Parts: sequence; C-alpha cells; structure tokens
Amino acid sequence: MKSFDSVRRSAMKLLTGKRVVGNVLVAPAIAYLIRFLALPLLAVFAMSFLSRGSYGNVLFKFNPLNYVRLFDPLYAQILGFSLAIAGATTVLTLVAGYPLAYVIARSAPKWRPVLLFGVLLPFWTNFMIRIYAWMMILRSDGLLHAFLSGLGLLRDPLDILYTPGAVLIGMVYEYLPFMILPLYTSLEKIEEAQLAAAADLGAKPAQVFWRIVWPLSLPGVTAGVTLVFVPAMGMFVVSDLMGGAKSLLVGNLIRNQFLSARDWPFGAAAAVVLLALTLILVFVYTRQTRGAALSR
Repeated sequence: MKSFDSVRRSAMKLLTGKRVVGNVLVAPAIAYLIRFLALPLLAVFAMSFLSRGSYGNVLFKFNPLNYVRLFDPLYAQILGFSLAIAGATTVLTLVAGYPLAYVIARSAPKWRPVLLFGVLLPFWTNFMIRIYAWMMILRSDGLLHAFLSGLGLLRDPLDILYTPGAVLIGMVYEYLPFMILPLYTSLEKIEEAQLAAAADLGAKPAQVFWRIVWPLSLPGVTAGVTLVFVPAMGMFVVSDLMGGAKSLLVGNLIRNQFLSARDWPFGAAAAVVLLALTLILVFVYTRQTRGAALSR
C-alpha cells in the first residue's frame, strides 16, 4: 500500500512539474496574444460606443447610434457588396484551387516541392507590385487588350479595370494560394489504397470523389474557406486600386472613417460589426461542414 502511494505521489509530482513547465512555455505566447490581440479588440469595442468631437477628436460620451448608422442604405449596400465579393472570392478560389491541389497531392513525390514552389512563387514579390501588374494587364490599352486584339478577337477597348469584376479578379489572384495549401495538406493524407479499394468494389470516379475524396478533404476545405473569406471581408487595397471609387468594401469604409473622416467611433463600430458577422458566418459554415462529414 505504501509503495502504491509513493508511486502515485511521484506520478502527481511528475505531472505537476510537466504542467508547470508547459505553462511557462506557453506564457509568452498568451501574453503576446493578450497584448496585441485581445486588448486592441477591447479598445476598438469600447471606442465604438463613444462620440466624435467637432474637430475629429474622440469624446468619452456614450453613443450607441454608431451602430444604428450602419443600417443606413448606403452602408448596408457596402456591407452587402463586401459579402458578395468575399463569398464569390471564396467560391472561385475553391473551384480553381481544388483541382490544382489534387493534382499536386497525387503527383510524384519528387515533383510536389516544385509544384508547391510554383504556388508560393508570387509571394516572393511585393503585394502592391502584383496589384499594379494586374492593373497594367486589365486597363483599356493593357496587355490583355493587346493580346486579344492581336488574335482578332477584340476591337473595342476593354472596360474591366475599375469595375467589380476587376476587384474580383484581384482578390481571387491574391487569395488563391491560401486555398491551395490547406487543400493540399488534406488531399496528400488520402492513401492511394483507399481509392484503389473503392475502384475495385465497383465505384465510379464520381462516386470515389464524393464518397471518399471530398469527405476526407473537408478539413482542408474548412481551413481554406476560413483563410480566404475572413481577410477578403476586410480587404481594401485591391478595391481601392482596381475598383476605384465605384467598388467600396467594408474595409474601405473603416479605413476612410479612421484616416479621412476622422470619425473613429463610427469606424470602430463598423469594424466590430464586420468582425462579428465574419465570425458568425465562419462558425455556421464550420458547424455545417462538420455535420456533413459526420453524416457520411
């Protein structure tokens, strides 16, 4: 009995020691998140209930009307357009990135690093340089117009730049790698033996995909959708440069309120609503995706 108690006490001391060491190792990361994530978010949330002064200063006067202003038809239209652009960007990156990720995952092991390098290669150049390059391509006398005119497929100047279509093109281009990488991670884990077994049992290629490949890749789909949709909702650089004043997103609204209009409380309210709406949509999508995976 004594030996059992001594062993138990030794085990408890060991577990306690490991727990203490783990807490010490995690403490810097927790402190960093509290300092640079939680506290700024709390500050923005508190500011959203304050008032704007006559000269753009912040008055410590309770004002919940900042959230009421967001129901104005103009701001509601901007929010709806942001949701449409972010949703379309997510869908297009998924449609375009899934086949590419599948090809990379099913290719020979020696070629996978090379193909992944090709996916990551655009990140070697500056974000703004890539946007300006697309502007050179899509403008009325740009490279795309010259190419199509040379083939005899186009006579009139292109009218793509400074339109919602141009914004969507820029967003899909920027966020496509964020969809491909998590999809590749999930698809690479699918063993060839599973696919071969399904084929031997008489499953057609479409059945193999929907019954095996798609369910097993849902974690990558969920991660890719999150990585694309969340930043796409707050993007403002692409819409500023490629969309002009006709394609304002919520990110542009928040940026303008903080830098141009100097209405920080209203900008903070818009940021809080954007964050809450994004988290709700991602939560609902994640729950539905997990439910679909479990039902299969």
